[in-house]
Amino acid sequence: MQVHKRLVIYVQGYDPRGLAEYYRMFRREFRRTCELYGLTGKVGGPQNDPKRFTTAWDVTTNGDGWQVETRYLFLRWEDIIRKDFERPVWWKIVQMYRTWGGLTLLNGVVWRMLKAHWRFGLFSLYPIVLLTAWLLLGAFVGTLCMKLVASLGAPALVANIVGTVTGLGAFASMLWLTEPQTYLLYLCDDGVSTYQFAHRQRPDWEARMEAFAGYVVDAVRDSKADEAIIVGHSSGSFLAVDVLDRALTRDPQLGSHGPRVRLLTLGANLPIIGFHPEANWFRNRLRRLAVAPDIDWVDYQSRHDIMNFWPFDPVVGHGIVLEDGRAAKSYRCRHQLPRPLETGQFRFPALALLPGPFPVPNGQ
Repeated sequence: MQVHKRLVIYVQGYDPRGLAEYYRMFRREFRRTCELYGLTGKVGGPQNDPKRFTTAWDVTTNGDGWQVETRYLFLRWEDIIRKDFERPVWWKIVQMYRTWGGLTLLNGVVWRMLKAHWRFGLFSLYPIVLLTAWLLLGAFVGTLCMKLVASLGAPALVANIVGTVTGLGAFASMLWLTEPQTYLLYLCDDGVSTYQFAHRQRPDWEARMEAFAGYVVDAVRDSKADEAIIVGHSSGSFLAVDVLDRALTRDPQLGSHGPRVRLLTLGANLPIIGFHPEANWFRNRLRRLAVAPDIDWVDYQSRHDIMNFWPFDPVVGHGIVLEDGRAAKSYRCRHQLPRPLETGQFRFPALALLPGPFPVPNGQ
């Protein structure tokens, strides 16, 4: 089948930058894709719907003897993410230690991640390790200053106050001065919020995903496209799974009428939700999508990206056993990306890989 019209629905991950930055990245990556493959094309202007938190734009791509019209629908929730960023710094630190530094170690999530993909497992510990390093550095500076003041004959109370203030100041300075390089506070927000979502403690996330599910059903039903692709990149991957399963609940015949529906996850980190013992609800979503007769699921992975699980089967890897011997329709590729994409030359491949005339492979 040759595709002439395509609908792409992109589910945003945990990224606060919003429409302007995403649209700029899309234009950049589309231009690079055209240059790489010898294509020509045009990107239309964004059509924003702030009440529905969606933005759409049209793309025309031309190659050797073909033309594809693509409608991009961008599902946004950076307003919720920005509210997360407003939480007090002390709260982020305490909750990061409580969740990833304590509970995920006790319930075995970190050990499962290390076993599934050791590099991602180590990356998941990075915020805790760096936080602890900055705290120890602050304690060292505070202790040094306290002893120095005490050696000058100051009362013990004064020395303790100076030590406490300088220690906290050293910790805060390292935290803020290195944030542009370490993204430590961002990772605290991301880690804590992901933990909350896995335990169904984020009703604001769930309400937005439920609304997105309705938009998916409406967009697919009203589209004249040959195929509709729901795309999730990185943390957007588990949200795309969540949204599409909710859409199937709304319309169990989704994909059997109108455009062929496909789920495309790129650089996915599904286990950061699915490995939680309490996230059986999410594993059930994976199970349903794996055997959905009218949904094709393609999971692209990269061995060069430490922020995805490679190699990892998104169904078997979660310990999901399919009833009645049914085979999963999900499709896993280990070395699939063109070299410039796999090595990170294109920062957001999900925005650049879908201009051509051929359908996304269904794994058969």
